[in-house]
Amino acid sequence: MGEWYYNGEVFSITHAVEKIDEGYIGFIYEVTDNTNKKKYIGKKLLTTTKKLPPLKGTKRKRKKTVHSDWQTYYGSSELVKQLVEERADTFSREILAFCKAKGELSYIEAKYHFDREVLLRDDYYNAFIGVKIHAKHVKNLWKK
Repeated sequence: MGEWYYNGEVFSITHAVEKIDEGYIGFIYEVTDNTNKKKYIGKKLLTTTKKLPPLKGTKRKRKKTVHSDWQTYYGSSELVKQLVEERADTFSREILAFCKAKGELSYIEAKYHFDREVLLRDDYYNAFIGVKIHAKHVKNLWKK
């Protein structure tokens, strides 16, 4: 499978652990189909919460944080997933930005979508933009 790149360098599991330790929860990425230069922009969480059964004698389910499938992930687009399955070696993956909150992740992803006009251009695989963001999730993220 192809490598992830960030700032021109390979992004490894060690780098991911460092980013998680710094408080980052996910990233915005761009996948490029190198056969036709079409791209796909999306977001991905670095970790996910796994629910475990309760311990004997207790009722509350336990939670465990584990690494997500980001290392093998190419996007949620069915078309991109199909193309990657056929020819994964022709795709490259780049991390564009890291985010510290889910609201920030959604906001920045939508900003990339609108700034690059992914729905209006033929050189993007993105077919729709679905975003729901509340002001309280992003207002205090950046100081002006």
